[in-house]
Amino acid sequence: MELKLKSLQEKLKIKLKNKTLLTKAITHKSFDPHNNYEKLEFLGDRVLGLIIANKLLDLYPNEKEGILDKKLANLVNKKACFEIGKKLELEKYILIGNSTNKTEKKIESKIIADSCEALIGAIYLDKGFNFTEKFILNLWKTHIEGSIITQIDAKTKLQEFSLKKYKILPIYKIISNTGP
Repeated sequence: MELKLKSLQEKLKIKLKNKTLLTKAITHKSFDPHNNYEKLEFLGDRVLGLIIANKLLDLYPNEKEGILDKKLANLVNKKACFEIGKKLELEKYILIGNSTNKTEKKIESKIIADSCEALIGAIYLDKGFNFTEKFILNLWKTHIEGSIITQIDAKTKLQEFSLKKYKILPIYKIISNTGP
């Protein structure tokens, strides 16, 4: 275990004083139902959101709140955290229970994303806000640079149009449903 933690810290290019935080950040509840990453994930999600929101305000001082909100949603989500987690190869370090084949543990994308957020929470508690801010902005750099273009999905466009024109959200009804 100590070797795993040392290897992860080398990968991250940081050294945490509190190894217990790092262990929790990579521990899924199937491995340890009491000492796992869930609370750190909760904290890490909020820290990530604050840091990215602040960066967006700096980058786009004249942008409307609605556009900033969409940019934030594109940068702070499970997909982005999964991509960062894969970049960090977190799947090599995450501790999961033995409910599946012991030789080849397939770790779900959600678990990798959650562990990424937990890692942010652990770094924040151990190193403080300024260090965590640099850490996040370095990892999210490419994603932030891509935030110049905000893609809005069709459902959001429809809802915005409906609110603007009719002052209500559209009502969705299933007309037909086929398949398994």
